[in-house]
Amino acid sequence: MEKQTSNKSQHYEDERYPLVSVITVNYNQSGVTLEMLQSFRAVTYPSVELFVVDNASPNDNPDIIKEQFPEVNLIKTTKNLGFAGGNNIALPYAKGKYILFINNDTEVDPGFLEPLVSLLESNPEIGMVSPKIHYFHTPNTFQFAGYTPFSPVTIRNFAIGFGENDTGQYNDVRESASIFGCAMLVPMRVIEEVGMMADIYFLYYEEHDWAARIKKAGYKIYYDGRSLVKHKESISTVKNSPFQIYYLYRGRMLFARRNTQGFTGFLAWLYIHFVTLPKETLLYFFKSRPDLARACWRAAVWNLNHRKGIHDSPILIRSHGIHTIPDKTD
Repeated sequence: MEKQTSNKSQHYEDERYPLVSVITVNYNQSGVTLEMLQSFRAVTYPSVELFVVDNASPNDNPDIIKEQFPEVNLIKTTKNLGFAGGNNIALPYAKGKYILFINNDTEVDPGFLEPLVSLLESNPEIGMVSPKIHYFHTPNTFQFAGYTPFSPVTIRNFAIGFGENDTGQYNDVRESASIFGCAMLVPMRVIEEVGMMADIYFLYYEEHDWAARIKKAGYKIYYDGRSLVKHKESISTVKNSPFQIYYLYRGRMLFARRNTQGFTGFLAWLYIHFVTLPKETLLYFFKSRPDLARACWRAAVWNLNHRKGIHDSPILIRSHGIHTIPDKTD
């Protein structure tokens, strides 16, 4: 891993504006990441530090990020660590009271950070918060305004407001059943207490798993409709590709195994394997997409072959300036 930092001062020492460490992950998308960073230059919140983790991009030169944005801390990994692993690797270097995890395929409103920080400052029982998310290429259209609870059997939930036109109906602040990994602000003290995202997922469901762990620790999850982020959906993964379907199903099965127990867990296992898997297999064959059907079955096989260590989650150690991340191999 290679870390490049800037000597330029990146934040103001002002207790009215606690430092926010912004972490984003880049994979073969330096141009998209540059657009996101450009939007941050207009942000009105005066105390931020920026981290970009390049996840061993094979067809991209992330050095352009440092060249155009010298204020950025650029971390280059030696292999693709996935969403959770890529975000996690920057955490030991972060000095912020709050950590903003944000997708690189987003652009932010100038005043989006103030309400999020204010909410967390006002209520220590809140463990994480996500802003209102619009689709970037479909203006004023919701992708996210909070989540409904997961069904413990089907392992399904729904994004509130999805596809709706924004007329101000979700400008409120309220609890959410889960968090949206596209943009989430988390107090560093909560991460130190609960641990980092479980990097066993690699992609998809890791933020829901993290939210479940944070809720089990006694914290609340919130949605804040006073803050807006715009998401360029489907830039990072091809929609309905075998890659996406594999990790979606793998993550869903893994989430069920990590977050359901006893008879409920057994029902969830039965539902996923004897209802969802056959139904989706037939659907994909009907659509002449056997590659997607195979991706579902590969996900099931992965879960069968990984029976041990699935409940492990990496712990962040920050003590006396010594920063370490426990080794984790999949």
